Amino acid sequence: MKALLALEDGRTFKCRSFTGSVETWGEVVFNTSMTGYQEVLTDPSYSGQIVNMTYPLIGNYGVNLEDIESEQIHVSAFLIREYQSHPSNFRATSTLADYLKKHGVPGIEQIDTRALTRHIRNSGAMRAFISTKDIEPFSLVKKANQIQSMIGRDLVKNVTTKTPYYWINGRPVSCGQEQRASLDKNIWQFKGEKYRVAAFDYGIKYNILRCLEASNCEIVVVPASTGSETIRSIEPDGIFLSNGPGDPESVTYAVETIRELLEYKPIFGICLGLQLLGLALGGKTFKLKFGHRGSNQPVKNLITGKIEVTSQNHGFAVDMESLKDKDIEITHINLNDNTLEGFRHRAYPILAAQYHPEASPGPHDAKYLFDDFANLMKKNLNPGLNNFCLKRLS
Repeated sequence: MKALLALEDGRTFKCRSFTGSVETWGEVVFNTSMTGYQEVLTDPSYSGQIVNMTYPLIGNYGVNLEDIESEQIHVSAFLIREYQSHPSNFRATSTLADYLKKHGVPGIEQIDTRALTRHIRNSGAMRAFISTKDIEPFSLVKKANQIQSMIGRDLVKNVTTKTPYYWINGRPVSCGQEQRASLDKNIWQFKGEKYRVAAFDYGIKYNILRCLEASNCEIVVVPASTGSETIRSIEPDGIFLSNGPGDPESVTYAVETIRELLEYKPIFGICLGLQLLGLALGGKTFKLKFGHRGSNQPVKNLITGKIEVTSQNHGFAVDMESLKDKDIEITHINLNDNTLEGFRHRAYPILAAQYHPEASPGPHDAKYLFDDFANLMKKNLNPGLNNFCLKRLS
């Protein structure tokens, strides 16, 4: 079915829908991963965005429910050069087209993904409108310019869990009605056997929870709006701040809660979690021109001097110059543009990474950060241990 994509600056791209009738909109971004399209689709951090894959052949290994990062598809539309309708993979349970149709998300092919990527790199991520119903360029460009900008948008409220839940043995488990209402310290199942982590869900990925569980953590996931008093009543050993979509400066309620918890327990923030930590510590964030999205982003670990290949998905970053707190130590930087990728704090038990150490998709160079978080909680429970430091890879 013929379709047209129009950008807010007037550029248009002819394309075709392989999922039927289409009319949708969002911010167009690109991802450079060769594999992992299913994880990309189900990553809540992509809420409100149209994702353009730079790898030319997508759909060749189908879809399976074991690799999802959340229960829903969060992209507004999925752009690819060529769709493979006959997947070959023993794990596949459906085709990509069927999966997209099931969730009501448009799949677009036969678009010049290289030209679109180049345009975004040169001009920046921008608003776009896609339609099979209205393919008149002037009309679609006008509609693209009416879309709300990503700056100032709180998209966390659209993807966060509505009620708390456990993560046990690799899957979400609902809290009982009584526990859901009170969320008191009796919710923990393995008292004294595991580190107890309260995880704020700003758009959390399942593989983050898998990695926390593999690091001997028992996890209760709480809504983004959960207050500091509720967290204190849970009596966790550590607090996790997840990834998520939108402008971090718009999630003011989360920043205020984090600020109230800075001295309470060890905190580990990933992606949006790092940005919210930066804001809570007095810093500022800014929107990147076209963001970092892919599974091959080079990051330098300033503690070890080594280079880590990382998986990333973010359109905002913390301005390093805005972090005036002298106890903040920058630990990681991006080698492509020298932006902030990680920090820790000398006075507070804080660890933060802008990239995704859980990968999914991507390399496992940075999975040690989950063990570092566990060690930070261990040190906090046993103050006599040596001072915490990032693991030095040998």
